[in-house]
Amino acid sequence: MGGLRIGTRGSALALAQTRTIAAALTAAAGHPDVEIVQLTTSGDRGDHENRADKSRWVDTIEDALLAGEIDLAVHSAKDVPGEPADGLTLLGAPPRADARDVLCGADSLASLPTGARVGTSSLRRTAQLHALREDLDVVALGGNIDTRLRRLAEGGFDAIVLARAGLERLGRDTGASLDELVPAPGQGALALQARAEDARAREAVAAILDSDATACLRAERALARALDASCHTPLGAHAAPAGCGCLQLRAWVGLPDGSAWIADELVGGFYDPDALGASVAERMSLAGARDLLGRAEAMVGGGV
Repeated sequence: MGGLRIGTRGSALALAQTRTIAAALTAAAGHPDVEIVQLTTSGDRGDHENRADKSRWVDTIEDALLAGEIDLAVHSAKDVPGEPADGLTLLGAPPRADARDVLCGADSLASLPTGARVGTSSLRRTAQLHALREDLDVVALGGNIDTRLRRLAEGGFDAIVLARAGLERLGRDTGASLDELVPAPGQGALALQARAEDARAREAVAAILDSDATACLRAERALARALDASCHTPLGAHAAPAGCGCLQLRAWVGLPDGSAWIADELVGGFYDPDALGASVAERMSLAGARDLLGRAEAMVGGGV
């Protein structure tokens, strides 16, 4: 039997995540011959035309899977489109890291002065920050984690918001947890993808998958699919085990300026996470979420 080839983006975070999976496979699944294959997606190259299309972060990797050039893909789950490419499947998720957002540079949102300049690359975070503190000056901040931390250290911002999981995986200091913010669907989780008919890859990863993390990811993705979420959608969704065979799913949608928003949470069965996600999406739609998301898309398209 040949080695297992794992495809990933070449960023520091993506490689750190994939090395963790490779080590877990070697230890738990008996695959000493694991090769990591670095691939450059259209999102990495910056040559994508539609920035609402999440597939730009996985396209080249999915193509390599379909071509048989790799056997397994490791993705940041929040970057994976609602539907995988034909012929591919998500096998599940290993144990999930802390999904919360953190505030770097300040002890809490409440401690920030009026008009504080806060950096983030996320429309979801922008919307939720504005909803919580309309006085904040929330400014777009791109680049990798180290670039953003350097910008903070240089004094361009009073604080920045990042994902705790990414900071921890890179061994960076983490900030103050922002429990007030509902994370992005899939944040903190890794999604393992393979060809739908590849029994060898499915068997290899079975030993490292986590049933709780996989069920939570399914619930969050089902909600995002039902609401037709995109990169222009200020959507938060986070599921967590609630005991007694149940999951609790929190969700939030709003306008980028924080002037209107809808939040909901619901407990459902652990063994039907897709139904839980669909139920929350339906409840939020009845409360006006689809209209709100349409307005959000229009605001972003208009440069707001």
